[in-house]
Amino acid sequence: MSEEIAHKERIKQPPGACLDSAEPEGKALLDWYSSFAELSRHEEAGVDFLITLLTGNSGIVVAAPHGGGIEPGTSEIAQTIAAGEHSFYGFEGLKLSGNGRLHLTSTRFDEPIGLSAIRQAEAVLAIHGCRELRTIIYAGGLDLESRRTITNALHLAGFTVGVHASLGGTDPRNLCNRGNRGAGVQLEISSGLRRLMFEDLSRWGRQKTTPVFHRFVNALREAIPGKC
Repeated sequence: MSEEIAHKERIKQPPGACLDSAEPEGKALLDWYSSFAELSRHEEAGVDFLITLLTGNSGIVVAAPHGGGIEPGTSEIAQTIAAGEHSFYGFEGLKLSGNGRLHLTSTRFDEPIGLSAIRQAEAVLAIHGCRELRTIIYAGGLDLESRRTITNALHLAGFTVGVHASLGGTDPRNLCNRGNRGAGVQLEISSGLRRLMFEDLSRWGRQKTTPVFHRFVNALREAIPGKC
């Protein structure tokens, strides 16, 4: 079997799953690689992808496991939420195109630096992006109390928050649930909303944030002063 055919037989994500910005609207993203070990054999650190861990003192990790060009805008959002107080972990795609092949599904995400930080965390907030034109955030994760707190804070800030059957983040193997307490929160931010947070979702456009970005980040920072 050729490499191309084998890769096309990778596990297909459910409807509504996160998509690379370069993928056609509505097309489900395939995990090209089955693990980080396989990915790292074919992709070069610092050229194709970047791993960042900035350590804070709160015991909280704000993670963007599909950052950079994979789910554009998520790493910028997560790092600004962390703001040096909370730890920030980012796995970012650096390719000029085709960053979707760097996507590792959250239930199988196994990059060692990120896993180590998350396993030691008291709480985890994972920031993701889903390809939907509506301006909506889907809240998930097993920490129901923190989900309610964050959902209420986002509602008060004027954002629409919902629940998506395919993006619930309730699998114990989901990255957000692999902290010390076995329960965390994930937020899936639609592309429609992310486009309102930046000049555009290109690498350069993401350097210019909008008032929507700051309203979103400030609402989250106020909602997680001590824990997720």
